[in-house]
Formats: sequence, C-alpha cells, structure tokens
Amino acid sequence: MKQLLSCTLMALLSTFFFQSNAQQKKTTKNNAMNISNTTTAKELTQVEREYALEFIKKTEADVFNAAKDLTEAQLTFKPAPDKWSVEDCLKHIAAAESNLWAMVDASLKQQANPEQRTGIKFTDEELIKAVENRSQKSKTFAALEPANSPDRSAAEALASFKKNREKLIAFVESTHEDLRNHVSVLPIGTYDAYQFILLIAAHTNRHTQQINEVKNDAGFPRK
Repeated sequence: MKQLLSCTLMALLSTFFFQSNAQQKKTTKNNAMNISNTTTAKELTQVEREYALEFIKKTEADVFNAAKDLTEAQLTFKPAPDKWSVEDCLKHIAAAESNLWAMVDASLKQQANPEQRTGIKFTDEELIKAVENRSQKSKTFAALEPANSPDRSAAEALASFKKNREKLIAFVESTHEDLRNHVSVLPIGTYDAYQFILLIAAHTNRHTQQINEVKNDAGFPRK
C-alpha cells in the first residue's frame, strides 16, 4: 500500500515538476502563505486554516456545479476516443481524493521531521499554480485510470468524492496536528502535509477545468 501511494503521488506531481523547476529558483521567501523555515509551529495558524478551508470548499463546489444536470449522453461523451469524458474525470477526481488523503494520513503517523523543511522549494501558491496548470499533460498512474475506478457511474464517483471531501474539511477544521513539520522527501521534491492538502484541492481544480473543456467541445451533446 505504501508503495502504491508513493507511486500515485509521484504520478500526479511528475507532471508539474519539470515545468516548475525553474520557478523554484525564484521562490519568494517572504510569501505570506509559505513557512519554509518554520520548525517550531505546532498547529496551523488561523490564516492557514481559513485559506485551506476556503480552497477545499470552493473546489468541491466547482465539481458539483460542473457536473450539475448533465444527461447520460453528456456525462459519457468523449471529445476523441483517447480522451476522457466528464464521467471519466469524476471517477479520477474521486480516486485521487482517496489516494492523496491516504498519503497525508500516512505522513502524519510518522515522527515530525522539521529539519527536512529546508528542502521545500515551492511556496504553497507556487505548488497550487503548478498543479492547476493544464498546459502540461501526462498519463496518470494506472490505479487512478477511470477504467480501474471502483465507481460504476458518475453518481457513485460524486458520492465517493463528497464523502471523502467532507472528511477532509472536518479534519482541517479541527486538527491540532503539526502539519508543517511533517515533511515528505520524494525524488521529485519535498513537501509538507499542509501542502499535500492544498495539492488535493488543486488537483480537483485541474480536472474540473478538464470537465469544462469537454463541455466546451464542439461535439458535446446539447442534451
């Protein structure tokens, strides 16, 4: 399971790593939402908590708004045989929600390692921007392919997504965990647990954009 989760995260992040490598060198150290050198913080600040909650809730609402009132024909329409439908995007969003949260949960069960914070090169905002940027595309990890989803329909995917997103919201609202000082060091970069939570929401936004691209396709069914 641990290996699967690591591969999942790497598949998600590898898309964004190369385009953002140069940007890392330009990181603004006084960014209000980044605390790269913090080693003493024990809980999220109120600003961090509110920022994450707003982002998490907005990206949840955006998914449901994008899928609202779509017919079966609209949900299953593919712009091309090798492209995803709206339903495929929803299945992928739901699968990623579960897998990425498992990564956060696993990191929090390990001992805090604030000494690794010096390896963090992305500010929170840079990470979000990189994940949301759809100009860079790559094939997802097999476990997150819509064809391998346990959800049999768009409705099931939305229900799964909502269940896990509500758990995430409840966690961020109430947690006293030291998210900033639980740091994961990966071959593609170093990130803290708070950043992983932001990444979950940014990933949702990335594929909500994809849903809207499908809906804007010239061949998208009217009903």
